[in-house]
Amino acid sequence: MLPELALGKARPSRLRDALPEAWRAPLARLAASWIALIVLCADDWRDMADQWWNSSTFNHILLVPFIIGWLVTIRRHEVARLPVSAWWPGLVLVGGAAFVWVLGSFAGLSVLRQLGAVVMLQGAVAAILGPRVAAGLAFPLAYMLFLVPLGEEIVPQLQLVTARLAVTLLDLTNIPAVLQGVFITTPAGYFEVAEACSGAKFLVAMIALGALVANVCFVSPLRRCLFMATCIVVPIVANGIRAWGTIGIAEWRGIEFASGFDHVLYGWFFFAFVIALVMGLAWRYFDRAPTGHTIDAERIMSSRPLSRLAEATIGAGAAIGLIMLIATAAFGWSTAAGRLAAKLPAQVDLPQVSGWHRVTYSPAYPWEPLHGGADHRLLGSYADTEGRRVEVSYALYASQGEGREAGGFGQGAMPPDSGWAWRSPGPAIAGSIVQRLSAPGPVEREAATFYRSGSVLTGSNIRLKLANIADRLFLRAHPTAVLIVSAEEREGAPADEAIRRFLRAGGPTGPWMDRIGGTR
Repeated sequence: MLPELALGKARPSRLRDALPEAWRAPLARLAASWIALIVLCADDWRDMADQWWNSSTFNHILLVPFIIGWLVTIRRHEVARLPVSAWWPGLVLVGGAAFVWVLGSFAGLSVLRQLGAVVMLQGAVAAILGPRVAAGLAFPLAYMLFLVPLGEEIVPQLQLVTARLAVTLLDLTNIPAVLQGVFITTPAGYFEVAEACSGAKFLVAMIALGALVANVCFVSPLRRCLFMATCIVVPIVANGIRAWGTIGIAEWRGIEFASGFDHVLYGWFFFAFVIALVMGLAWRYFDRAPTGHTIDAERIMSSRPLSRLAEATIGAGAAIGLIMLIATAAFGWSTAAGRLAAKLPAQVDLPQVSGWHRVTYSPAYPWEPLHGGADHRLLGSYADTEGRRVEVSYALYASQGEGREAGGFGQGAMPPDSGWAWRSPGPAIAGSIVQRLSAPGPVEREAATFYRSGSVLTGSNIRLKLANIADRLFLRAHPTAVLIVSAEEREGAPADEAIRRFLRAGGPTGPWMDRIGGTR
């Protein structure tokens, strides 16, 4: 036999021999269960991978699987000393994760589905390898949560914080500035703290880095907490400084120069400097010895609570079978609920409203809300005898799901890349969420959004999701409707007043929406 072939044939044997005998079968069972769970949730893993690769906010997650592998590797010798046994309470974690996945499917919330898909893998580790091994691998397992692309949900709040920090610093440096939501006006021009400037990318990555460093380099819980707080506060403050610096440079050299400076210098060097600064300040306080163990197998073995928990054993074959049963039942439940669809009329139209008449749709700046996947979409303009105008957008969905989410990201009054930007919350209108928007010109607009599902009328996306979840849990088919009443700010005709007058003329909003959709 050729030496190369002999060497190639020997490798699997050496790899197998490197594993303790007691670990070989459990690891094979764990691998099989992970493969099955990933296959069942393939759409979610594919969506996550797409975000890791194509969204700059989540590019850092591409490193997370390798970090998890490294964290397991540095614990391998201590973990190998722990006894392995299938553990039935781990199935409760699998079941809870499967239920979260189902809820995410019902609500059309991909982040819940993705969270459930990841936690099912964590639960499988506890169920197949037991509580002591799960305790030994607690941090690598917890770090798996960073596989879920989270962070875009806080972008609007970060935009506001960044804008306020920038204006505060501008005031301190004697640069006149007026803040209107996320827009800043200075003598140099009109600036927007856009979504890309919110600092979410850096904050999300910094939190992931901070969690890793806190575990690997610190022992003291207090020092870990202080370091994590630093990793949250410093990026937010640094982004405010970045915005202030960009505007300050615009005052000095002009907007075009400042824009290029921001992307070239800050994009490549500023946040790298911030990371180096945080790590440099924390370095002297690292209290874990470089050669120290990351876990203590003896302490885990002598733990009375873990010893009591470890008594709840189950057969290895039964554990795998129940994991598959739970996952398959969740998938089947989701599939059955996903086929629910309410009966809708073949055609819908905007109704007549007392004191108002339909007019040609001609906004000062193009405005067309996004209602992806809606079965019916309407958009029109009304005017009253005093010259007030409103735009009305209505969408009707037979069901909610992936690609047809009434309150999904980017849906509604402010579609991405439309030229419209969120400025601030608007005056409260019962049953709705009110937003002030701005577009080049500048053109300002106020939009009141109502969601309707069954008897629920709300402006809260969360409450809408809960109503959709309840319908699917009990396999009820209710349509979902979205109404957006909007008006541009006009001299002598405030947008808020126009919207309120129109809503009063239309009568109770919920029944009005039902009549348009023919659902009541």
